[in-house]
Amino acid sequence: MIHVFTGPTLSRSEPALAAPGVRVLPPARHGDLFDDAIREGDTVVLLDGLYHQAPALRHKEFLAAMGRGVRVIGAASIGALRAAELAPFGMLGVGDVYAAYARGEIVGDDEVAVGQSPDGDFRALTWPMVNLRHVLELAHSAGVLEGERAAALSAALRAIYYPQRTPAAVRAVSRRRGETRFGEWLAERLEEDRNFGNLKRADALAAVHVALHGRAPAGHRPLPALWETTYFRRWSNAFARTRVDGLDLSTEDRLVYQQVFDPAFRETWAVYLERRSRWPVDGGPGRPLAERLGRATGGDLPADRVFHPAVDLRDEATVALLLAGETAADRRAVARYAHARTLAPGSRLGFSTASVREDLTRDLLRRVWRCPAQGLDAQASARGLVHGARAVEAAKRLVPGFLDERAEKTERTQEVCGGR
Repeated sequence: MIHVFTGPTLSRSEPALAAPGVRVLPPARHGDLFDDAIREGDTVVLLDGLYHQAPALRHKEFLAAMGRGVRVIGAASIGALRAAELAPFGMLGVGDVYAAYARGEIVGDDEVAVGQSPDGDFRALTWPMVNLRHVLELAHSAGVLEGERAAALSAALRAIYYPQRTPAAVRAVSRRRGETRFGEWLAERLEEDRNFGNLKRADALAAVHVALHGRAPAGHRPLPALWETTYFRRWSNAFARTRVDGLDLSTEDRLVYQQVFDPAFRETWAVYLERRSRWPVDGGPGRPLAERLGRATGGDLPADRVFHPAVDLRDEATVALLLAGETAADRRAVARYAHARTLAPGSRLGFSTASVREDLTRDLLRRVWRCPAQGLDAQASARGLVHGARAVEAAKRLVPGFLDERAEKTERTQEVCGGR
C-alpha cells in the first residue's frame, strides 16, 4: 500500500492518485505515522504537512516508521525538507526542491509554505517561494527579465510573509518595481497552463511515480535508540487506539480508566511488574521480582515504590495483561468519558484537559480509592501511576465524564425523591 499525504500540492483528482494501491490522505500532522494502516513493507509519500495550525510530524516519527520497515519518500513541500534532513537514515528525497534543500541552496519551511483554503479542501491560496523562484528563472531564460532585475524581484517577493504572498500580491509587487512585462508574461503563461511553473507539483508527481514504479535504494535503518525515548513513548501511547465492541477507543484512556476505577488493578500492576522483571524488554537477564527487589533495597519497600517501568501500549501482550480486568461496561464508560471531554469546550469556556482543577481531580481519586490525603502517593504507586501528582495529571481526562455522571445520578435521585 502507498500512503500519500497531500493537500495543496496535488489535488485528489490527480489521475496518478487513482492508481490501485494508493491511499490519499490529508496533509500530515503529528501522530499520523502511528496509523495502524501503515504497515511493514508499505510506502509513505510525504508531500504536504501541517506545521502552523497543528503540531508537525516529529523527526523521530519518521525514524520509527522506517525502523519498522516502511519506505518513506519526501518531495515537493515539507516532505522535501524532511527528506534532506533524514536522508542519512534512509528517507528518500525526490525532485528539484529536495535537491535544493540537500545542497543547502534553500533553508527553512517558509520556502515551501503556502496559505491554505480554510474550508477543508486544502487549496493553495498563495505562491510558495520555490515556485516563484522557478518562474523567475523561466522568465530570465525567455528573455523577459535580465538577471539582476530577476534577483531583485525575487528578493522583494521573498520579503512578503508567506500567507500574504497571493497572486494579487505578486502582481502588485511586480508593478511597483516596474516589471509589468513580467506580470503580463506570467498571466499569459498561466492562462495557457494553470500549472505553469509549479515546481512543487512536478516534484510531487515524480515522487508518486517513484512509489508506484521506481525501485528506491535500500536505506540504512536507524537504531532503536534514535527514536525510543521518553517523549517518543509518550507520543506513541497517546496515539494508540483499538476498535472493540464497535467502539474506537484510545488505549491510553482505557488503561487510565482501569488504573483509577478497577479495585483489583493493584494486583494487575503487581503481575505486570513481575513479568517485566522476569522478561526485561532490553534483553537483559531476567530475575524473579522478589530477588531483584532484595538486591535493590533489601526488601524494605514494596516493588511498586522501587520499580517504575515504562508501559508500551503498542505491545499487544502488555495491553492484554493490563486490561485483563476490563469489562464491556468499562469500555462503554471510556467512550462516554471521551465524548464528555470532547463536548466540554462547548459548555466550559477555555476548557482543556490541562486546565482541569488539580484539587477537583485529587478529590475524585481520594473518593474512588477511599484513601486519606496522605495515602494518595501509595495508592497511585500501587496502580502504576508512580505518585499522586502524576496520578492527578493522568486522571484529569476523566473529570468531565465523572462530573457528568455524578450530575445525572443526582438528577435521577431528585426525580425519584420528588415522585414519592
